[in-house]
Amino acid sequence: MPVQFDAVLFLKSVSSSPGVYRMYDAEDVVIYVGKAKDLKKRLSSYFRKNLVHVKTQALVSHIANIDVTVTHSETDALILENDYIKQYMPRYNVLLRDDKSYPYILLSHHKHPRLAYHRGPKRDKGTYFGPYPNGGAVRESLHLMQKIFPIRQCDDLYYKSRSRPCLQYQIGRCSAPCVDKITSEEYESQVKLASLFLKGKNQQVMVELVSKMEACAQSREYEKAASYRDQISALRRVAEQQQVSGTSGDMDVIGAHYASGVACFHLLFIRDGKIFGSRSYYPSVPAQTDMDEVLSAFMIQFYLNGDSQRTLPKEILLSQSFGDLPQLEKAIQAALDKKVEIKTNVRSERANFLRLAVTNATNAVNTRLSHKNTVEQRFLLLEEALEMTTRVQRMECFDISHTMGESTVASCVVFNREGPNKADYRRYNIHGITPGDDYAAMKQAITRRFDKMDKTGKIPDILFIDGGLGQLRIAQKIVDEKFADLDTPPMLIGIAKGEGRKPGLETLIYGENELSFSIAADSGALHLIQHIRDESHRFAITGHRNKRQKTRNTSTLESIAGVGPKRRKALLQFLGGIQEVKSASVAEMAKVPGISVDMAQKIHDSLRG
Repeated sequence: MPVQFDAVLFLKSVSSSPGVYRMYDAEDVVIYVGKAKDLKKRLSSYFRKNLVHVKTQALVSHIANIDVTVTHSETDALILENDYIKQYMPRYNVLLRDDKSYPYILLSHHKHPRLAYHRGPKRDKGTYFGPYPNGGAVRESLHLMQKIFPIRQCDDLYYKSRSRPCLQYQIGRCSAPCVDKITSEEYESQVKLASLFLKGKNQQVMVELVSKMEACAQSREYEKAASYRDQISALRRVAEQQQVSGTSGDMDVIGAHYASGVACFHLLFIRDGKIFGSRSYYPSVPAQTDMDEVLSAFMIQFYLNGDSQRTLPKEILLSQSFGDLPQLEKAIQAALDKKVEIKTNVRSERANFLRLAVTNATNAVNTRLSHKNTVEQRFLLLEEALEMTTRVQRMECFDISHTMGESTVASCVVFNREGPNKADYRRYNIHGITPGDDYAAMKQAITRRFDKMDKTGKIPDILFIDGGLGQLRIAQKIVDEKFADLDTPPMLIGIAKGEGRKPGLETLIYGENELSFSIAADSGALHLIQHIRDESHRFAITGHRNKRQKTRNTSTLESIAGVGPKRRKALLQFLGGIQEVKSASVAEMAKVPGISVDMAQKIHDSLRG
């Protein structure tokens, strides 16, 4: 039933000043946050007799209380609204889930500086270049840098432990400063050129390299001149591949597209006249939201996110305007103490950038809608194949992964009507079972998944078990016990591999009556089952491999009594790695700070026991 709220009484006491309002439902949960130049006028519009928008009708029907905060100006209201949206995440607001940090390239301040990927607080000493739109853009840039500038990218521990050049030196992608294959002066020269390149000053780098090549040729250092020639050639190839803006400075170019409830904002990040990369954002949009609100909400949340380490450009190009644009510009300048221009009407090269961004945003939305339609169709076919009378909203699939019983991991992946719901994925580290006992592993995973389950929990409509009848029986028994007092237990279906493990030959088994059945190999229903099964297997094996690698890297020292984190760190750093520790003599171990002769003997014996 709709919540009764006395709007007439409430509006009598509302101020006409600018401010922010929070709307609560009957459970005292914030369901919407808004701002207004005139609070009384704006809030009165919600309680008119004839509301046009379906979204507003739904919102008003759930209002149980409204809280108002008066501000000094519209700009203050806009900033406060953004803070409240981040705090409460109301379901009727457009919500953007942005990263807390952006990746950078770090050029460290060592004797021989290294180029490295960096994300998070800038604690390490050095020069930071970026931010880049995503980790892939950073790694691609580092890969290009290796081809042009022979600067080390290895970590300090590896660098300090070298006694001879590594493979990167052999293939011409590092100058091996670790073993003095290059002088400090020459290395510093390459570092300076790399720094200029990262700042977008390609032409200056080219001029300096040409100058060095000619100087070496005149002094008859032909091998050195040839290396500079190759460097120039590599730089030219990279420059041809990179699109460079004719305008100097920094810009964010934003193309927006919104259709059928799906919104995409495609950003081109331009820094120092060079495209650093691009990225698409998909804010969560409540049904029946208009474009003006989507634009305003995205821009506010993206550019007033104080937690982000994003560097704000002086110029932002947006594909279309919205009502709060002038206030947003003032709010950004007030909050970040920086002059920023937001432009929607541009010409020439800027207009080309905007068209490119809009094209990408449009394609992204169309692709998402196509995917959603495909998934929806597959769900309908699955409901038909299983003769279900209720609509399937949530499916889960469990799988077990291990290597001969080592580092057993169970995975639980979740699909909804839009496809994989990765926020609900879970992994379970399996302990206390006989190695290789898949039945016990499945029992532990299902038990932990449905432990303390009640009616308010996330109950799947279908629970798939990637395994045969044995694992299915175990899962069905636990589900029957856990859901004895509940009315809505999930339907269990086992997925047994077919002959030769070929896709399309799977046998499906109902958990309740253990009847086997199959679905045509070309059916969308089977394709959906295969998709969730394959995703479960991928998620399980990834977790297992990570756990196995961690166990193999650390267990040899962690299992030795008296060797704690500090001693392990000292051993690995002083000797250069776990393999070097294993091959070290007692005398060599005893030289490590904090390791006595007796402890060295104990470690030596344990590693060879």
